[in-house]
Amino acid sequence: MKFYRSILGFTIALALFGAQEQATQVFAKEKDAASKTVDSGSFGVFNGAHRVATETFSIKQDAQGSVVSSEFKSEQGEHKADQSSQLELTPSVELRSYQWKELSPERIDATVMPNNTFLIERFSFGSDAKAHEQNFLLPPSTSILDDYFFIQREVLAWKFLATACKQQKTGLGCTPNQKTQFGTLNPHSRSSMLVNIEFTGKDKVMIHGSEHELTRFMLRAESGDWAFWLDDKLNLVRLLGENGIEVVRD
Repeated sequence: MKFYRSILGFTIALALFGAQEQATQVFAKEKDAASKTVDSGSFGVFNGAHRVATETFSIKQDAQGSVVSSEFKSEQGEHKADQSSQLELTPSVELRSYQWKELSPERIDATVMPNNTFLIERFSFGSDAKAHEQNFLLPPSTSILDDYFFIQREVLAWKFLATACKQQKTGLGCTPNQKTQFGTLNPHSRSSMLVNIEFTGKDKVMIHGSEHELTRFMLRAESGDWAFWLDDKLNLVRLLGENGIEVVRD
């Protein structure tokens, strides 16, 4: 696998691979640099041949950590949606804060913050100024895996690479069919669950009419399974849910 050379171009990936001495040294040189865009773009969300939504996203990093921003919009009849989120992570990739806002179909504002040994979500609905709270006995290392914001799957994939794969002379090596479990929180549904990610090897996939060799993974959860593919730059390129929903990078 030829991951390692690609990782050197992404400071957030270097932080995730901090256990590797070379990655740590390179990251240290960048710590005082100005904010750098690690990834940005958009995903098209498809139900069959029909594009039903668009997610626009960016991942930025500086010495204080990383910020993952996303905006999701759909104009599909009764299924209109307009939502945004901002995930802030520390340099050690732990949760600093998570905010999401829903303008449609409902008006919701929510924030998730670490509070000592647990996470706390504060949220309000519509014009009701009353704030509600819900606590989760989860550590700050818990991954946010929210509805609608698919870029968060890319961050989780990087965590998997950091946890399950090892640096080799030829690059970063992952063992086929190796599984790793992660704790996640879905702020939309205000629920937590364990997910398993499995590396399944290389795969040839048609993207926008041309064939690409990508790295395939499986994300398995109680809420449903997703296959997803990363390119040689570690960018999330495609997701395919068992419900038939397909997400493709524009």
